[in-house]
Amino acid sequence: MSTFAKRERLLLADLLETAGPDAETLCEGWLTRDLAAHVVVRERRPDAAGGIVIKQLAPRLEKVMEEYADKPYAELIQLIRSGPPRFSPFQLKQIDEMSNTIEFYVHTEDVRRAQPDWTSRELDPVFQDALWSRLERTARLMGRGVPTGLVLRRPDGQTAVAHRGTPVVTVTGEPSELLLFLYGRQSAAKVDIDGDADAIAKLEEGRQLGI
Repeated sequence: MSTFAKRERLLLADLLETAGPDAETLCEGWLTRDLAAHVVVRERRPDAAGGIVIKQLAPRLEKVMEEYADKPYAELIQLIRSGPPRFSPFQLKQIDEMSNTIEFYVHTEDVRRAQPDWTSRELDPVFQDALWSRLERTARLMGRGVPTGLVLRRPDGQTAVAHRGTPVVTVTGEPSELLLFLYGRQSAAKVDIDGDADAIAKLEEGRQLGI
C-alpha cells in the first residue's frame, strides 16, 4: 500500500520534471535544479545533510549541494523518484512517513505555487488529518522564534499553540495551508490571520518561522 510520503515523493518528482531545471520556486534563491539537489542530498548524503539545521556544517552542505546541482537534471529526478538508497533509515516506512510526508508536501507546493498559473489542490480529509497530526508535533519547534503568541486553528476549531506570548496572533486555515505558513511560506499560504496589527505585520514579513 502506498504511503503519503511515497505519493508526495512521486508527485514532487513529476512536477520537477515538468517544470524543468530553471523554474522558480518558493525557496528564495533556488531554482528547481537547486531544490532537486537539496532533496537528493538530504536523503542520500547524511555527511552533509546536517548542515540544514547545524550552522557550523552549512559550508559543507553548500559545497555538496553545488556538486549535485551540477549533475544532469534527469539524474536528480530519477534519484528522487527511486527513493532512498539501500540501508537508509528512510527505507523504514515509519521513518519515511514521519520525516518525508511534510518535506515532500511542502516542496511540492514550493514548485506549484511559484508558477503564475497555479491553482489550489484538493486534498482528501484523511491526508488533511495526517498533516494536522504532524503539525501538532512540530508547531512549537517551527514557531520558537516568533516574537509574539501564535495559535494555529483549523476551520473546525481545533487549535495548536506554536508559541506562547502576547499579543496573540491566530492563523486559521486547513492543515495543509497552516503547514505552509508555519514552514515560512506565509505569502503563499491561504489562511486568515487575526490579532494585533503590528504583530501580524511582523509575522508576515519576518523570517522567524521555519527551521
